[in-house]
Amino acid sequence: MTAFLLVATTATFAQSKNTITPETYIAYHTSESIEVDGTDADASWNKVDWTKPFIDIEGVKKPMYNTQVKMLWDDTYFYILAKMEEPHVWADITEHDAIIFHNNDFEVFVDPNGDTFNYYEIEVNAINTVWDLFVSKPYRENNVVLNDWTATGMKSAITIDGTLNNPNDTDKGWTLEMAIPWSVFKTAYFEQNVPKDNFWRVNFSRVNWDHQITDGKYGRKKDAKGDYLPEYNWVWSSQGVINMHEPEKWGYVYFSSKEVGAKDTFEIPKDEKIKWELFTLYRAQKQYFEAHNKWSTSIAKLSSSPIVVDGKTITPKLENHSFGWAISVKSPFTNKVMVIREDGKFVIN
Repeated sequence: MTAFLLVATTATFAQSKNTITPETYIAYHTSESIEVDGTDADASWNKVDWTKPFIDIEGVKKPMYNTQVKMLWDDTYFYILAKMEEPHVWADITEHDAIIFHNNDFEVFVDPNGDTFNYYEIEVNAINTVWDLFVSKPYRENNVVLNDWTATGMKSAITIDGTLNNPNDTDKGWTLEMAIPWSVFKTAYFEQNVPKDNFWRVNFSRVNWDHQITDGKYGRKKDAKGDYLPEYNWVWSSQGVINMHEPEKWGYVYFSSKEVGAKDTFEIPKDEKIKWELFTLYRAQKQYFEAHNKWSTSIAKLSSSPIVVDGKTITPKLENHSFGWAISVKSPFTNKVMVIREDGKFVIN
């Protein structure tokens, strides 16, 4: 806790708002049988666009090396193709569910219903070792991480443009192709969860390390004290902070029923923008507690100016109760009641 935070004013809490707009991508349907071989040889891949190049996780700096992704879907799988520029392709972790980001890796984050709870993370290194896990809620709350959750039926393959683990040459990079079954995201046996003409919250991260060569082998670089240098975190949709585990900031992937080669449009729904404002109030309430050791009982203490979304002023209500608090608002666009709880879970009634 800083002295600045202790003397925070109402205006200070209002300034906690993150103005970064999440990225969007339209994933088109494919009727082609995709062969997961680590290449873009299937015709469908050549009919869809790459994402924008990745940015550093805080959204400030351009990464040293380029990373881009394509996405497709069919009734069984969510397909991902990631292409990563990398002059030194190396990896040495071979055990499933080990801490893969201690190598350079590619990471997938998926929150199917966008409530920031019960989301999925999959990490893969350049030798196709996988770490897949289920996270009950973000680490900012008391969460449970199921490291033994397995993305059963997932297929992944890698091709390397260069030579693996060879420090004597310069590589061009590596490509990862994935097919993640919709079934791994089910919460009930009979759930029909294929998001046809719907969106999910998704983000991608690439962890990259400065390296050193010891006895002819790659490893993470250390400083003069023997500590590892910090990793680089490059992402599709900027988080604004060095933390992938803020799902409310992830990108929007819209799964269009139109076939590859067709064109569709997607705009972030207005109610999603209301959610952004509620998460701003959630963070301001957390800051208020840190500064005063109690929760605010007034929205006015968290935000000193009107909250306007696409020309409509919204009027959130703050309710305190014996278990915590909740902030709610009725959407002027859909009339749905939108609620964020003290634990950060988002609920629509």
